[in-house]
Parts: sequence; C-alpha cells; structure tokens
Amino acid sequence: MSDITEIMLDGRRITIVGTAHVSDVSVKQVQETIAKLKPDVVAIELCEHRFKAIKEEKKWDETEITEVIKAGKTYLFLVQVLMANFQRQIGDKVGVKPGSEMLAAIKAGEEAGAKIELIDRDITITLKRAMGLASLREKLKLLEGLFNDILFGEDINEEVVERLKEKDILSELMEELSVETPSIKKVLVDERDDFMALSIASIESDNIVAVVGAGHVPGMLARLKELEGQVIVKYKADINDLMQVRKKRSMISYVGYAIPLIFILIVAWGFMNHGGEVTFTMLKKWFIINGTLSALGAALALAHPLTILTAFLAAPFTSLNPAIAAGWVASLVEFKLRKPRVKDFKNLMKLDRMADYWKNRVTRILLVIVFANIGSSIGTFIALPYLASLL
Repeated sequence: MSDITEIMLDGRRITIVGTAHVSDVSVKQVQETIAKLKPDVVAIELCEHRFKAIKEEKKWDETEITEVIKAGKTYLFLVQVLMANFQRQIGDKVGVKPGSEMLAAIKAGEEAGAKIELIDRDITITLKRAMGLASLREKLKLLEGLFNDILFGEDINEEVVERLKEKDILSELMEELSVETPSIKKVLVDERDDFMALSIASIESDNIVAVVGAGHVPGMLARLKELEGQVIVKYKADINDLMQVRKKRSMISYVGYAIPLIFILIVAWGFMNHGGEVTFTMLKKWFIINGTLSALGAALALAHPLTILTAFLAAPFTSLNPAIAAGWVASLVEFKLRKPRVKDFKNLMKLDRMADYWKNRVTRILLVIVFANIGSSIGTFIALPYLASLL
C-alpha cells in the first residue's frame, strides 16, 4: 500500500506517513514529506517516556529495578526489555537506529517551523492496561512470541523490514495477534489507534503531518473518518477514558484467595478424622512439593544457592498468601547476593542471545521471579490433590 495517506477532517488536511520503525527508506520519506508539505504541526507516534528514551537513550538504574521487584511489575519490565532489544536488533541489522524516523520527523518539523505534538499514549499506561486485561495464557503467549522472534526468528534485513509495511502481511500479523492474544492486541493496537486518531483530531491546525508505524494507519484512518463533525471537547473526553487503568478481576486472582481456604479445610478435615500423624504428613508433603518445585524454578534461572534455598523455604508459605509470591522473596535475596553491576544496566539493551538473559544480573533476577513463581504454582496444584488423596 502507499505509505502516505491524506484525509480531510472538518476542512483540515491530515497527512499520515506510515513507517517501519527501523528503516532508512522511512526516514527519507518522512523528511521529504514534511519538507514538501510544510505543515503547521508534526504529530509523532511517541509519548513523553519514549520520546526521552529515544533522544537520551534510556538508562536503567538500581532504584528502578528495586521498585520493579517490590511493586510486582516484573512482567511489565521484562516485556519492555524484550521489545526494546527486538527493535534494537532490527536496527543493528539494517544500520538504522530505532526511532530514527521519529527523530527525523522532529528535526524536519522544527526546520519547517512546525509545532511538534506527541500523540501516543504513555507507554506505562498502555502496558499496565494490557497486563491488567490479559489472561495468564495471553501473557505467557506474548512472552513466548517475543522470545521466539528475538532469539529464533528469521534473519532480519532491510527487505524483511520493508515487507512488514505491506498491507496483506500487516493484516495477517494483526489477525494472528487478535486470535492468540485478543486482550493484548486490543490495548497495544486498537486502543492506540483510537488514542492517536483522537489526539490528532484534537489538534487545532489546518495542515498536520502525522508520522506513525504502518500497522496503525488502517485503524487510525477508520477512526478519523468516524470523527467527522464531532466537537473537540468530545475528542478530549474519549482520550481521558483511554488513559484510565482498570484492573480486571481474573479467575487467577480468585483462585489465589481460594487456595489457603482449601488448604485449611483439607488439613482440618485430616486432623479431625485421621489424627495428628496424617496431619503432619500432609504438612510435610505440602512443604516438600511446593518448596522443591519453586527451588527448581530458581535453579533454572541459575540463581545463587542461597536464593534457591530461599525459594524452597518461602514457597510453602507464600502459596497461602495471595499478596506475596515466592519469586519476589527469592529475587530480593538474589538482588542482595548478586547486586547488578553498572555494566549489567548498560547492557540491558544489548541482549541478543538467550544466554545473555541468564548472564545479565538484572534480567536473571527477573527470571528468578518468573521461574520460582511458576514452580511454586505448579507445586500448589500438585500438592493440593495429593493432600486430598490422603483423607
């Protein structure tokens, strides 16, 4: 499809340039379009956080990683790291820095005397909404897809990157995402299409050039056509609605509260009907099964021996407390024992192989959380039926 689309909205000309985010062709196209049209406003697919990250090259620090662990935002952070490395790898292959077309748009806009508008939703809000709505299966599917693309995907060259801009391939990718992870696709793609279309519509200018990823163009065009004749106040109200972070009560959260109740009922029934010996056996088996599998998870993350021991000791108790997880406890021990070095933070955006995620002390801490928690969860669902069988 054509990379440049023009649409009229209430007498205003809006030109949308669809780009590949790491393509030299896209950079040139952006520069030429802005120079030719001399817009009053250049709108770019960035939020304040991503704008600063591209301009200043985001540097993580120890405080941020500690907060990630304590706030239970491991999954969110890991997805950000995976996505950033994926885009950086593509850029390395084709010799174009990620976000170059956005920087080119800013520079060309400033040279043309245009106002620069950041039209994308804050990345933190987007990911929080996605993780809040997504089921556990969708989250695991997303991680699997990111790991596969980064570590085992096809060899990336500029031809492959440009091919991603073709409508049929793009539609196929969006369709696949909507089937595999519908909640995540809704937030990462559909909602952002709406948000950016509304942001553009709320700009009071007669000549706007918007620079966005090619994947957002169809959705944005459809939304802009729907907005014809509406008032700007309505646009801003819709934008505010898309900025809200609402947590969905998933089945997993209910299960988390049900587990301690089921455990207590099983143990109490065992004590009343079979005495102390069976009760002691139940408690011992619960401890061994839950602790061993959580420790095994920590070991798979190549955690420190004391971290593995911590996972073993913590899991039987944290499994009965929905507010805390074994992986979080173990990760804090790992953080103390193997404090991330300056080079680990610097190399967060230089992770190319699977082994790099285990060698880097920051990402290894994240893997400890993920694997220890998975191990503890498996242990819980093995142990409960086993305890019930002893009644």
